[in-house]
Amino acid sequence: MTKILVTGGAGFIGSHLVERLLSDGYAVTVLDNLSTGKLENLPVQHPALTVVTDDICNPEAVAHSIKNADAVIHLAAVASVPASIADTLGVHQSNLVGTLQLLEAARRHGVPRFIYASSAAVYGQPLALPLCEDSVLNPLSPYAIDKLAGEHYLRFYAHQYGFQGVCLRFFNIYGPRQDPASPYSGVISIFADRLLAGEPITVFGDGQQSRDFVYVSDLVAVLRHALTMPSASANLTLNVGTGRQSTLLDLVAALAALTGKPFEIRFADQRSGDIRHSVADNSRLGQHLGARAWTPLQDGLTGLLPARGR
Repeated sequence: MTKILVTGGAGFIGSHLVERLLSDGYAVTVLDNLSTGKLENLPVQHPALTVVTDDICNPEAVAHSIKNADAVIHLAAVASVPASIADTLGVHQSNLVGTLQLLEAARRHGVPRFIYASSAAVYGQPLALPLCEDSVLNPLSPYAIDKLAGEHYLRFYAHQYGFQGVCLRFFNIYGPRQDPASPYSGVISIFADRLLAGEPITVFGDGQQSRDFVYVSDLVAVLRHALTMPSASANLTLNVGTGRQSTLLDLVAALAALTGKPFEIRFADQRSGDIRHSVADNSRLGQHLGARAWTPLQDGLTGLLPARGR
């Protein structure tokens, strides 16, 4: 049975991926320190699932988890720009040193494929849209800098030691299990919970800033295909986005229409460093992983709201 190591597998994205891998007949080992992930997100009784509650910065835990793995899907990270600014060194340990720890373990154990979760944050303020993989890279936070450095280390290890590296730049992922109470949570889960609770929604700036929102099941499908793509197509960097933009005001209006709830928007000053617009050019992803039908925002929100107690 093919064995996959998923770091951060108890988290929002990781737990959806683990469910898909188990249903497809893979054996899965999850390495997660549970700083944001939750065991209740996982089918812990599944016979093909092993959960290691430890940190990617612990070399013994990494060596134990990666043993006999056929691939690594590295999702674990402190996915927060503010946290990376407030605790740059601590977040660097998790986001870059932890990545290096995994790459070195993959080298030692001869793991043939390493899939790395990067971020659209590596682009910084776009000079032109849509963003393609060859766009200018201008990371504006320690989080984005570490993600970009992780990309470079993956390319080095893949070239130097012969394994297949796949780097995926995630745009704005949303869906069930995204914790609105977490400081790392996405805007959709926060807006949805406040709307359902009858609380005002705070929008920083004028609400016309736009993002490329990707439903979590679409991301899982991309990760799943990255496991089995031909080796000749590996060692790639690919955007994971829908190619469609939605403004924050569009998002609030769509949530309000689905819930039938009245809402109040409170506008606040735009946050320093916030990116105005972001949208992916996903043509390269389609070339290498096949054309796909992306979940429309309205449908994704419909799937999200039952988990929020709609």
